[in-house]
Amino acid sequence: MDTTSVLSLRLAEAIGLYMIVVGIGGFVAPLRWRAMMEELERSPGLVMALGFPVFTVGAALVLIHSIWTDLLAIIVSLIGYMALIEGALLLAVPGPLIRIGRWSVKFTRAWAIASIILGTLLFLAGLTGRATAIV
Repeated sequence: MDTTSVLSLRLAEAIGLYMIVVGIGGFVAPLRWRAMMEELERSPGLVMALGFPVFTVGAALVLIHSIWTDLLAIIVSLIGYMALIEGALLLAVPGPLIRIGRWSVKFTRAWAIASIILGTLLFLAGLTGRATAIV
C-alpha cells in the first residue's frame, strides 16, 4: 500500500501488532475480558488509571499524525482520534462507555477475531507498504 508518510507505515505496524496481541488474548481467554469489565465497573480509580494512558496515547497520535492524504494515513489518524475520544470519555464521563463495554463482552470472541484480522491487515500494510514522500 502506498502512503505519503513513513510514519504512517511504522504506526500501522505498531497498531497492527497491538491489535493482534489483544485479539489473541481475547480469543484464548475471553473470561479475562469479562473479569476486566467487572473490575472497571467496581473501581472508579481503575477507570481513571486506564483513561489517562488511553488519552495520552490518543493525544500523541493526533499531535504527530493527523495526516489525511491516503487510506492508510487516514486509518492511522482515525485510530488516534478514537483513542483520544475514548480516553477523554473514560476521564470525564465513563458511565456510557463502560455500559457499551459491558454489552460488548458478550461478543468477546467475535471482537477478538476482528481485532486479529484487522491487526494483521494493518501490520502487513505497514510492513509491505511504500512511502512516496516523507511528511
